[in-house]
Amino acid sequence: MVCPGSNWTLQHVTEANRHGTRHYAPAFGDFHYPYGHGIAPERGGMSKHAESTAMKIPAGKVELAADLALPDDATGLVLFAHGSGSSRHSPRNRHVAAVLNSGAVGTVLADLLTEEEEVIDEQTRELRFDIDLLAGRLIAIADWIGSLDQLKRLPLGYFGASTGAAAALIAAADRPRVTKAVVSRGGRPDLAGDALTRVLAPCLFIVGGDDQTVLRLNRDAIAALPHATECRLEIVPGATHLFEEPGALDQVAQLARDWFYLHFSAK
Repeated sequence: MVCPGSNWTLQHVTEANRHGTRHYAPAFGDFHYPYGHGIAPERGGMSKHAESTAMKIPAGKVELAADLALPDDATGLVLFAHGSGSSRHSPRNRHVAAVLNSGAVGTVLADLLTEEEEVIDEQTRELRFDIDLLAGRLIAIADWIGSLDQLKRLPLGYFGASTGAAAALIAAADRPRVTKAVVSRGGRPDLAGDALTRVLAPCLFIVGGDDQTVLRLNRDAIAALPHATECRLEIVPGATHLFEEPGALDQVAQLARDWFYLHFSAK
């Protein structure tokens, strides 16, 4: 099967059931697709349509620093779950967020740890792997979004990187009615544990072709999802864990933009 607009061949397995179509990628046949489908509109860039607003979001007993960017005609809102030792200032996630904004998707980049917790984590490296804590913070932010008239009308999605992907999947499992799509970039979805069996939102897993350990972990996580859950594994050829190779992160951003646009637009 050849993907529209690309000379790359897609080798995959499709399972059809009464809930719809599920796409997954076993070891012998994965999506090798270096570009997004190009279905989302591109409009002029982030600075013109989606100025970033700094804010504090309540999450239980703490407040989390966040940046909200909302295009004038936003079709949905994506909450970012940052990876190990990262923050809302991550240049990789900010690049992806800018591409989403240009495709009429709003973004919330929030620190899941407070400044005090980040100091502790720099020394112990423990909190970045406290998946339950990170997931709880994401759920609190999602609930805060749902309390605001301006934001609650928008379909909600999660973009998780590294350990943040596990937190995003747990949050999606905990809030199935409001979560419309999930994207994992070089993620550790395996760390979501039993929550994987409760994820109902469509999931896109993006992994570098040279990130073999994480690729195996993603395949295992996909196998644990409910049969009715739509999911897809996209492999970026030649990319390593952080997608630092030229053009690799652009491919991630395009794939994520199209996935969110597709599922935010679904009736």
